[in-house]
Order: sequence, then structure tokens, then C-alpha cells
Amino acid sequence: MRDTRESRLLLVLLIAIAFALITVDIRGGEDSPVDSARQAAATVFGPIEDGVSTAVDPIGNAVSAIRDSGERHDRLAALEKENAGLKAELGSDDRNRSRVRQLDKMLKTAANGQYGIKGAEVIAIGAAQGFSWTVTIDIGSKEGIKRDMTVLNGDGLVGRVTTVGPNTATVLLASDPDFTVGTRMEATDELGFASGQGDRPLRVELLNGKAKVKKGDRLVTFGSEADKPFVPGVPVGVVSRVDPSGGDLTRTIYVRPYVGFTKLDIVGVVVEAPRRDPRDTVLPDKPKPTPTPTVTVTVTPSAAAPTDGQPQEQ
Repeated sequence: MRDTRESRLLLVLLIAIAFALITVDIRGGEDSPVDSARQAAATVFGPIEDGVSTAVDPIGNAVSAIRDSGERHDRLAALEKENAGLKAELGSDDRNRSRVRQLDKMLKTAANGQYGIKGAEVIAIGAAQGFSWTVTIDIGSKEGIKRDMTVLNGDGLVGRVTTVGPNTATVLLASDPDFTVGTRMEATDELGFASGQGDRPLRVELLNGKAKVKKGDRLVTFGSEADKPFVPGVPVGVVSRVDPSGGDLTRTIYVRPYVGFTKLDIVGVVVEAPRRDPRDTVLPDKPKPTPTPTVTVTVTPSAAAPTDGQPQEQ
């Protein structure tokens, strides 16, 4: 359209009509005479506008996607946290079950030996430099613990109490090189002294240089005067090696201890000694030997072989 006087008048007229319609619409409110026309236009053009806005508004779509993703991430994080909690609870149950088994085994050992014990938990180990093999337990003088008391668990001899505080005590393990305990051989009653060798088997010097001993024989504690530091009858270990007898006054053997000193948890301190020596009664039952299966091979003579043992003529 060219810029003429008529076109300018037409533009002014259209603007005036538009303002008039706006004024009428505002004053009419919901009863506006142009409301029906506006609704008809919305019905026709609304779906088109919605589709166009969806297609041309990628930023809005991305924000919605991020918001949904965040909600999904929060749900996933909550599920992962719940799963981790269940695993921790299961692990705790496993640990508790293990402790119950340890405690039950220790109580049976104490009952067999008639030892009066107080249960304790290992809460610390000795110096990391390895100068000594010790552990700290969570009971002390307030619970009646004293120096030179025997410490055991369900497997056997753990060590002896060396230092006592109000709420804790230090135990010198039987594996420590400074540890020595009197021993008695099962059945033969041969006496000796066992010394720790760290992570190696205990070294035992039998008082009888001609003592008959073999691999698999078992030892218990001999006991001390007034039952301190050791009560009698506590299982020590199994003979793993015997040095040849060279006519010496003593005989050296090596013993694999029953107790695993690197995995101690629940232990018992003997606060009351047995009225009489239990000797071998606390030792576990010997494992029954597994029979070796025998195989019998039967040879069936071949049909072509001669029955009289002579070769057949060709």
C-alpha cells in the first residue's frame, strides 16, 4: 500500500475502531459483546499455538526435563541409600551372629574346664612396629580384672593379663616372644615349656629328651602355683613338627596354636580357677579319620584268548 492521504485516514480509522472495541470489551467484562468471538478464535487457534510453542521453546522443554531428571535422581539416591542401609544391617547381623557363635563356644569351653570367666571385647591391638603381640580388652579393675589372669576364648589359650586400668586391660598374647607357659601333653602327660614366636608355631621344650611324641599330638596348659598366671587344662595347640632326638636333656617340638591371634574378637578372662585340674577334658573331640576308598579292578578274559594259556596255532 502506498503512503497516500487516503491510506493515512484508513489507518487512523482502524486504530480508532480498535481502541473502541478494547474499551467496550473491558467495560463489558464476562458479558462483553466480543467474548463469543474471542472464544471462537481461541478454539480455532489454541491447539496451533500450543503446538508451535512446544516446537519453538526448547529451553522450556530442557528445564522441564532437568526438573524431571532431578526428581528421578532424588528417587534413585533414596533407593541407593536404603539399599546401603539394608546391606549394613545385614553385615551387622552377620557380625552379631559370628559373635554369638564365639561367645557360645567360649562358654562351652569355660563350662568344660569349670572356669569362672568374664567376657570381654578386643578393642585395640599392640604397637604397629611389631615389638610385642598384645591386645587391649574393654574391662578392667572395676570388673575385678587383675594382673596375671589367664585369658582364653572358645578355641583355647589367648594369653595373660599384664596391665590393668579402671576400664581396660592389656593382654600379652601367647604368640609373643616373651611369652612362656607350662604345658602338658595329652595322654602321655609329658611336661614342657611353650614360647611364642610371633606368627610362627609355638616352640616347646619337653623336659624329657626321650619323650615319644608325634605330629598331631595335643597340648594343654600345665597350670601355675596358685593358678596365676595360668590355670590348668586350657587347650594350647597341636604338634606340627618334631625335631629329631639327639640325646639332649630336652626335646624340641613345634606346636600350631588353636587360637588365631590375628582375628581375636570375643575373649574371656578367668577370674575363678577350677577346683580341680580338668587335664584333657577341655580339648575338642578328635576328628574322625576319613576312610580311604578302595577300588577293585576285575579283569574279564577276552573271548579270543585261549582258555589253556597256550597260544593258538595260526
